Amino acid sequence: MSKINEMSILGVRRHSDEIKMSRSVKCGDLHQEITSALGVSKSVLNDVIFCHQEESNWPLSEDRVLKEKFDSIFNVTKYNKARAKMHELRLKQSRTVERCQAELSYLEKNKEKAQQLRDNVAQKQADLRASRDLILHIENQINPLETLLSDIKMKLENVTKLENEIKALDSLRKQMEEHNKELEETMEEVFQGSDEQLQHTYENHQRTVREKEQKLQQHQEELQTFDQEYQRLTRDTNDLLLEKGRLQHEAERHTKNTEDRDSLVHSLSSCLEMEGYDQLPFTVSQLKSFYHQVTQRLEQEKERVSQLLVRNAELQKLEQQKQQSVDEMRDRKTCMERTVEMKRDEQQKKQQELKNITEELQRLQDSSSQLQELENKLAEVEREDAVQSSSVEELKAEVEELQEEKAQLDCTQRQLDEEMETLNMHTAALTQMDILKKGKAEMEEQILQIRSRHFEDLVSLLGHFPNKKELQDWISSKSKEISSTRDRLTKLKMDLASNEQNKSHITAELLKKEQQLATDEEKFLNVCSSRDLEQDLSNLQRDLGEIFKTKALLAGTKVVYTQFISELSEHRKPCCPMCRRSFPSESEVQEVVRVLQSKLHLVPEKLKITEQDLERTERRREEIVALRPVRYSVRDICENELPALRKRLQTVDREAERLKGDVEEQEALLTILRSEEEKAKDCLQVMRSGFPSLQRNLEEVERKIDEQAAKLQEVNLDNTFQQLSQEKQETQDQLDTTYSTIVGKHKQIQDQQEQIQRLKSAAIEMRDEQLQLIRDKQKQQHLEELSAEITARMEALTTEIREGNEELRPLSAALEKLQQEKQKLVEQKKQREEEEQKKVDACMLFYKQLEEDQYGKAEELHRDKMIEMRTTQLLSKDLKLYEEALDQAIVKFHSMKMDEINQNIRDLWRSTYRGQDIEYIEIRSEVEERSEGRRSYNYRVVMMKGDADVNMRGRCSAGQKVLASLIIRLALAEAFCLDCGILALDEPTTNLDRENIKSLADALVEIIRTRSQQRHFQLLIITHDEDFVQLLVRSGCIQHFYRISKNQDQNSEITKHSTAFLSV
Repeated sequence: MSKINEMSILGVRRHSDEIKMSRSVKCGDLHQEITSALGVSKSVLNDVIFCHQEESNWPLSEDRVLKEKFDSIFNVTKYNKARAKMHELRLKQSRTVERCQAELSYLEKNKEKAQQLRDNVAQKQADLRASRDLILHIENQINPLETLLSDIKMKLENVTKLENEIKALDSLRKQMEEHNKELEETMEEVFQGSDEQLQHTYENHQRTVREKEQKLQQHQEELQTFDQEYQRLTRDTNDLLLEKGRLQHEAERHTKNTEDRDSLVHSLSSCLEMEGYDQLPFTVSQLKSFYHQVTQRLEQEKERVSQLLVRNAELQKLEQQKQQSVDEMRDRKTCMERTVEMKRDEQQKKQQELKNITEELQRLQDSSSQLQELENKLAEVEREDAVQSSSVEELKAEVEELQEEKAQLDCTQRQLDEEMETLNMHTAALTQMDILKKGKAEMEEQILQIRSRHFEDLVSLLGHFPNKKELQDWISSKSKEISSTRDRLTKLKMDLASNEQNKSHITAELLKKEQQLATDEEKFLNVCSSRDLEQDLSNLQRDLGEIFKTKALLAGTKVVYTQFISELSEHRKPCCPMCRRSFPSESEVQEVVRVLQSKLHLVPEKLKITEQDLERTERRREEIVALRPVRYSVRDICENELPALRKRLQTVDREAERLKGDVEEQEALLTILRSEEEKAKDCLQVMRSGFPSLQRNLEEVERKIDEQAAKLQEVNLDNTFQQLSQEKQETQDQLDTTYSTIVGKHKQIQDQQEQIQRLKSAAIEMRDEQLQLIRDKQKQQHLEELSAEITARMEALTTEIREGNEELRPLSAALEKLQQEKQKLVEQKKQREEEEQKKVDACMLFYKQLEEDQYGKAEELHRDKMIEMRTTQLLSKDLKLYEEALDQAIVKFHSMKMDEINQNIRDLWRSTYRGQDIEYIEIRSEVEERSEGRRSYNYRVVMMKGDADVNMRGRCSAGQKVLASLIIRLALAEAFCLDCGILALDEPTTNLDRENIKSLADALVEIIRTRSQQRHFQLLIITHDEDFVQLLVRSGCIQHFYRISKNQDQNSEITKHSTAFLSV
């Protein structure tokens, strides 16, 4: 019947029409397939058809076991569960009806209130239309008056404008006259030269200025070259510091990114339920594996993301259209604001121009005296400059005379030296002394040259020519100043580098926040159809309510349509389930049933679509609820974090600019200090290296000269030699005096030149002021001409105002009368508008109340709730009918089956049992009603004798017990195995006497003959009693049987034998 083929079970069933049915599956329930194929339950198979010998006497077992067996055979548990489920569902529907009735009372009140609000709105709208008609009539009366008033106002504005202009010009004229008067009073002397002389003086000054500017340009170019080199070095230093800061920041950011990556991998693996990522840090192989797994997950989500992207693109397109409209409106607004601003600027410029003219006239009136004073100072400076120049020339002449005198003295000294050399030709001491004196003169000349070479530098640095100690102290103080400046510069550069690093950090954080904001907004827009999350959530909640109503309506519709079809199909003369009207013909009934069935056929599909919509909407609502933290994060970033970061960035930028300026200033100061220090050190080095050696040599030469002089005194030379020496000494003294005088004159010349330079600078500044005053005087003449023009214009405007005033008098009276009429009409219009506004507010209040769900949808909610209550009532009523019908069907089915089973038991007992003590046996079933409405059956087997019945359990012999159990099984098989004719009897003759065995065999033969025409009937008898088998064979119903025996190998063998085998 079945075979194993490739791990599959192949079940084959053959029906009466020889159609072969098969099932080939990888996995199947064998118990379910057997019960389905045989058409009986599992309990019938185990307790009736195939029952083991040890359990074959279960009909006479204890009450609890017997009840369980019969409950299992009748499937009582399933019927009770179905009945309990119906009862529970009916109670639930009853509670729903009560809830709907309570809500209906509330909705009925809302419905009446909504109707009252609509009536009020209609009344207020009628009043509002009447008020608007009245206001329109008043406006028609006001419009002509406004036109006339606007014309009069324009004329009045022109007159007022002319009056204001006249007053302003008159005030300006008076102010300028006062300024001119004050200028004439304060002016001491007026320039009497012609314009040509003034132009000539100006051209000379311009030529001098150009020469100075050319020299200044040359020095500025040199300074610019040095500045460019300095700036290049500074930029290189700053670039290196910035690169260092950037690398440090990148290293820290890399470390932080690594930690964030590991933390993100850990959290993401926990979220995705991925194992093997619990220990930090992760290796490269773990990260690659994680990336591969996440990529697979990502590929699965791409399709859904693509749909979201399409939706996002549509939203973005719509947003762009809206943004374009907003931009156009913003451009129009900006254009209008710019136009207004230009008008205001023009007005302010005119006012400022008039103010500047006034101030300039005031200043020019004061400048005439300054011009004369400057001219006097300039003349004095030029005279002083000429005196100083002549003094310098005189000093230079004196220096030249002194140089000539020095040259004559040098010549005289050389002559004396030649004479002394002649005198000392034969004297070694005199020769040696002469050599020493020449060496002394050379050393003194060298000392003088060194002093003159570094004199100007030292004087410019210290203000005088210092000695060695003063110069060392000055250099020491300058070194300390350089060191402190260098420290300040280093600190400023460090602060600048720290500032740049902080700026990079803030910029990165700002970029990160902007990216996070863009990501969160993208998430938000991908899920929400608008930027209002709460509104979307409210809309989804409303949609969920609508979907729940639709689902409930469809479920109720299915039950109602099924009930209607059942009523129309079961009754012989059906009527309409709604109006109870009888149908005139059967065709109409069939048509109604067909329409209801077609609609009922569509209900499951609609219900499925509704459930899908419900699931999709619920999932979308959960996504939007999950986006609430994202929305709060976006709001916090936009309102707090981004403005704070931008403010910090602006502060850091300002601090950076300040630090850069301080760095440049300190670097310039450091360059100047280093230059001065280098000059001083060079002078000190010369003083250390040149002066001491020369001084020591000079002292050594003087000492030797003194020794030679002492020796010459001892030698006692003649007077000629002494006279020559004395003359030479006098000449040398004169030469020293002349040299000192020359040095002093040089110093005086230098001081005079510096004084001349200062005077020239002062003269240049005075000439500039003089030219400025000349230009101011020319400007004063222009302003006086402008003042005259303004005065003429004011006179013309005064005339126009006088004429306008004459025309204005009659207009003022008419204007006052028209304004009174207009004011009266405006008050009436205002009163009507206030009344209209009150009515509009009342209407808006009513509309607002009607827009609320409790009033705006009152009728719809009332109708829906009424439908829900009625359908639920019908459903509850039908459930009650179904429950009662099921209960009655169960009782009837149990009663019928028990009658059938007892009748079969009675017939089989009477035809089998040969004793006289028991007429027949039967199964008694007693009903037990429980508190929850459930019905329970208790069973017992009784034996009957006359009208007396006795429980058979414990009161019968072993043979009676076996026979009774066998007969009960046969009766149960007859009742429950209509589609399954199989019955297996295991050792049925156990504990039976010969008569009962013979009667049992006759009963079985009768059963075989009765059901032999059934193709699916099979009776299996397992027995060791060969006499019982012979009794069955004698009936002629059996042609062969099977014997089980042991072979030589002690294995069981099944052998088929003919009935003739028993005869032998």
